[in-house]
Amino acid sequence: MRKVMAIMLLLGIALPAWAADEGGKTERGVAAVYAQKLVGHRTTSGEKLDREHLTAAHRSLPFGTIIEVTNRENGRKAMVRINDRGPHRRRILLDLSPAAAQALGIGRRATAPVEFHVAETR
Repeated sequence: MRKVMAIMLLLGIALPAWAADEGGKTERGVAAVYAQKLVGHRTTSGEKLDREHLTAAHRSLPFGTIIEVTNRENGRKAMVRINDRGPHRRRILLDLSPAAAQALGIGRRATAPVEFHVAETR
C-alpha cells in the first residue's frame, strides 16, 4: 500500500510539469461575441476594444496571454490575446472580439463551442 501511495504522490507532482510541456492549460466551453455597442470602450486592461484585433475576455488568465482557440463546430483556429476580464455570464467561457469571432467563423450575435489551450503567457 505504501508503494502505491508513493507512486500516486510522484505522479501527482509530475503531472503539472507534463501539462506545462504540452502547451499549458486547456479549456472547453462556449464562446460569445462582444456586443457591437462595446467596441471602442475600455477593457479591464485599459485597452480599447477594437473590432480589428484578435482579443478576448477570460475570467482568470493573465492579460497578454496568447491562446489558440478552436471552433469545435468547424475546426477553424485563431491565436487570440487576452486583454479583458469576463465574460459575466456563467455559461460563457470567452468573450471574443469581432475579429476573433470572424476568424473562427462565428457570426456577430452567435455563440459557438470552443476549445483553447495556452500558447504563450507573458
